[in-house]
Amino acid sequence: MKEISCKLLVIGAGPGGYVCAIRAGQLGIDTVIVEAGKPGGTCLNVGCIPSKALIHAAEEFEKLSHMAGGKSPLGITVAAPSLDLAATIAWKDGIVSRLNNGVAGLLKKAGVKTVHGWATFRDGKTVAVETEIGVQVIRAETVVIATGSAPVELPSLPFGGPVISSTEALALSKVPERLAVVGGGYIGLELGIAFVKLGAKVTVIEALPRVLAQYDAELTRPVVRRLAELGIEVLVNAKAKGLSTKRDALLVETNGGKNGKIAADKVLVTVGRKPVTEGWGLEQIDLDMAVPFIRIDDQCRSSMRGIFAIGDVTGEPMLAHRAMAQGEMVAEIVAGHRRSWDRRAIPAVCFTDPELVTAGLSPEEAKTRGEIKVGLFPFAANGRAMTKLGEDGFVRVVARADNHLVLGIQAVGQGVSELSTAFGLALEMGATLEDIAGTIHAHPTQGEGFQEAALKALGRAVHV
Repeated sequence: MKEISCKLLVIGAGPGGYVCAIRAGQLGIDTVIVEAGKPGGTCLNVGCIPSKALIHAAEEFEKLSHMAGGKSPLGITVAAPSLDLAATIAWKDGIVSRLNNGVAGLLKKAGVKTVHGWATFRDGKTVAVETEIGVQVIRAETVVIATGSAPVELPSLPFGGPVISSTEALALSKVPERLAVVGGGYIGLELGIAFVKLGAKVTVIEALPRVLAQYDAELTRPVVRRLAELGIEVLVNAKAKGLSTKRDALLVETNGGKNGKIAADKVLVTVGRKPVTEGWGLEQIDLDMAVPFIRIDDQCRSSMRGIFAIGDVTGEPMLAHRAMAQGEMVAEIVAGHRRSWDRRAIPAVCFTDPELVTAGLSPEEAKTRGEIKVGLFPFAANGRAMTKLGEDGFVRVVARADNHLVLGIQAVGQGVSELSTAFGLALEMGATLEDIAGTIHAHPTQGEGFQEAALKALGRAVHV
C-alpha cells in the first residue's frame, strides 16, 4: 500500500479530532484523519447524543404515565402508555447514523482524507494504520492525538454478562426490572433517572458521602429530592464488592462495614472514564505525562515538537465542547495563526432531573480569591417555570465584591441546560452584575432568572 504524506495527521475522529481536521481543511492544510470506529467518537456514538435521546424518551414516557394515572395537574388524562424499548433504541440509532454521515460529509467537504483503522506510532512523525485491506503508513509534519476516553472498569466488577458500562446501557433491548448503578456521578444519575422513568427499580451505590460530589450541596439539593420522589434508593458511603454467586445481586459494603445484597438484573458501573493512552504506540514516542493523561501546555502542545494532544486524553474537564474548542485552536496554530484558549468559560451540564449547569467558579472557589457577592433567584418565583411545572431550582450568580465582575454562574432546574450558552457568553465577555441586570430579558422565560439573580446580588431584586 502506498505511503501517505501530509502536513497534519489527526488520530481520532471524536468531537475534538473531527473539528480539528475540518478547521484545518478549511484553512487549506493537507489533512488526514484516522478513526477505527464511526466518526463522532464516544460523544456522538455511545455518549452525549444517544444518552440524551434516551433521557428524552424517558421524560415523555413518564409524562404519559402520570397522565394515565390521573396525576397531571394540567387536567389531561390518557390511556396507560406502553414502551417498546427496541423501537426507542432504533430511533436513537437513526439520529446517531444521521450525525455520523453528517460528520463524514463535513470532513469530505473540507478536503480531509479519512483513513479507517487503528493507528500505531512508529515514531513522532509516522504511524502505521491497520485497515481492512492492510497496513497504511502515514507520515506527517504535525500530529494531533485525540484518542478520547473509555469507561473505567472495577476489578471486582469486570464488564460482561450482567455488568455493563454506559455503552451497553444505551443499547439494551428491554428495560431491566432491577438496575443497580455503581457510581453517583453525572453519568450514573442521568441514566439511573432515565431507567426509573422507563419502569426499572433503581438503586444507586456511591462510595462518597453524597451523590454528585463534584457540585456544591446547595446546587444538587433539588436533584436529591427528585431522586427520592422517583423512588430511587441511594446508598452513600457504600462500596460495591462484586456479584453474588448466582450473579443476580450486587454485594455491597455499607457504612460501618455491614454487608448486604441488592437484587439486580443489570449492574451499571459508572465510576468515571479513563484516557485511551494504550494500544497506539505511546511507548514509541517520548511524551511527558500528567498520569494518566498526556501533559499539554495552554496551546495543547505536548512535550514533543510537532505533537499536540486534545480532548479527554489530556485531562479534565472531559467535555466534548472543550475538545472542540481545543481542536479548532490547534488547527489555527498549525496554520500559523496566533491562538490560545481560556478554560474559565467552559460550561458543564448534568442532564439529570432537574438539570444542572455550572460555568466558572463556585461560591466556595470564588471566596478563595477575595470578597464576593452572590445573587440567587428561585424558579418558584418565575412565571415560565410555573407554567412548565418546573418550579424547583434556581439561578445563582457569583461576582467580585469590589468591581462586580462575574466569576461564576450556576443553575438547577427544568431545561436549564439551554441557559448554558448565556452563562458562557457572560464569562467570556467579562460581564459585570450591572451588564446582566441591565440586559433586557424576554418575558416570560426562565432566562429571566439570570437577570433577577444579578439584581439580587446588587440588592435590587424585583420579583423576590
